[in-house]
Amino acid sequence: MSIPVQLDSIAAQLQRFATAYLLTTSGEKVKAVAAAPVLEDGRLRVGGPGRGSLANAGAHPDVTLMWPPTERTEPAGFTLLVDGTAEADGEDLLVTPTWAVLHRPAGSDHGPAVPGGCG
Repeated sequence: MSIPVQLDSIAAQLQRFATAYLLTTSGEKVKAVAAAPVLEDGRLRVGGPGRGSLANAGAHPDVTLMWPPTERTEPAGFTLLVDGTAEADGEDLLVTPTWAVLHRPAGSDHGPAVPGGCG
């Protein structure tokens, strides 16, 4: 089940989740690193993701941020996925969101649907 998230509501969604994972690619392999993105002026700042992630984003700027479900997530079971375009800012990455969705496996029994989403 997927529920689109309006880009202007990402700030509200971030309050429901804890640690994120930044997903970048070298073109051959996907690299995942734990991150704590902070929303700044409509972009997500990923502090110090490391040289490998910076190099990947420099070569392939399309990235994904993934927040898996946590005990704070209401309803439980949804993952927040945000696709975006990354650019280096010193040792950080600035990600401009281009698409976002709340997702959980179809037919899963992880709690009620999100209000206003597909039941």
